[in-house]
Amino acid sequence: MKKHIQVVAAIVAGLAIVGARQVQAQIAVKGETVYTMAGTPIKNGVVLIKDGKIEAVGANLQVPQNYKTYSAKVVTPGFVDAHTSVGLAGIYNVPADQQQLEKTAPIQPELRAIDAYNPNEELIGWVRSHGVTTINTGHAPGALASGQLMTLKTAASGFSNLLDTTSMVAFTLGNQVAENYNSPKTTAKGIAMLRAELQAAQVYAKKMGNKDAAKRPDRNLKLETLAGVLSGKYKALVTANKAQDIMAALRLAKEFNLDMVLDGASEAYLLVEEIKAAGVPVIVHPTMARAYGENKNISFETAAILAKAGIPVAIQSGFEAYVPRARVLLFEASVAVANGMKPEQALAALTIAPSKIIGQDKRIGSLEKGKDADIVLFDGDPFEYTSHVCTVLVDGKVVSEACM
Repeated sequence: MKKHIQVVAAIVAGLAIVGARQVQAQIAVKGETVYTMAGTPIKNGVVLIKDGKIEAVGANLQVPQNYKTYSAKVVTPGFVDAHTSVGLAGIYNVPADQQQLEKTAPIQPELRAIDAYNPNEELIGWVRSHGVTTINTGHAPGALASGQLMTLKTAASGFSNLLDTTSMVAFTLGNQVAENYNSPKTTAKGIAMLRAELQAAQVYAKKMGNKDAAKRPDRNLKLETLAGVLSGKYKALVTANKAQDIMAALRLAKEFNLDMVLDGASEAYLLVEEIKAAGVPVIVHPTMARAYGENKNISFETAAILAKAGIPVAIQSGFEAYVPRARVLLFEASVAVANGMKPEQALAALTIAPSKIIGQDKRIGSLEKGKDADIVLFDGDPFEYTSHVCTVLVDGKVVSEACM
């Protein structure tokens, strides 16, 4: 009898836990204004969430029983940082927490982000508290081919929120490569080196496709990764800031038919027509990046100029030499708004645009039925300095409730 009672008690306890989880997974988010990024903003909007997914979005929706309700002045999708090194670069900026750039060779596309990523890094929680729910993170600019990037959510659960182990391969053109390596010292040399490696990858891919296994070459991780870039399996993320470096990147993309994303692009405003004709999206530099070196001609208006021309634009947090190693994405977008970018364009540059650039827009980037419930709640206009991110949800779970 005692054993029977214990079994029954265990079953009841289990059902209670399941019930609690179900209640916890059922959330209603109300906003005086809800920006879905899939249509016009909704006044008195409601987002219903169940099991981590959005089940309904609309005005004045009735909230079912047992749904926990959160309210805010403004509600937006979670922010997406399309290019960062968070998790490889640590918050304290000491050698022990800096894994984002390997300086032993200028071309190392085979380096995997997941092998250097620290899921317990404090910097992840810091960006999450400012509304960033997804990061496309990995090896930083500074090498001709520094390594790979991966995409994952910022919820504190290790690698369980990994969306893509290899989304892009990072390339860099310009003076910062020359500062890190003995060769190349010029962009012309850098392009020549990349062209040679890409041509070798073409030959390698052709040989690897031989039906006779005996005639296939030994596996080469570098050429295998570059072959993935050539085939379109991976996007080529090319950091180039000066106008001549941007043009070199566009020529390289055309020659090898690369699925390229232009990154940084400090002088992109000088090449609007060329970038638009190439059909290349831009992850623009942090608006407030310091104007020196390759960024000496940087402009607060770059994001606005590109968006006005119809070029897909995302704003990134950037790569800083000082703590906390990543800028506040929302602040960068706010400065872009103050310098000509429309608020809706800036929100798009933080949400749906970067989601499309990294190939995750079917899951994230907008508040639509069936998408992941990644949501940010504000106590005011997101682009007002006095407003705060007060609640952040990732996959329908509240991961931050401190107004930042």
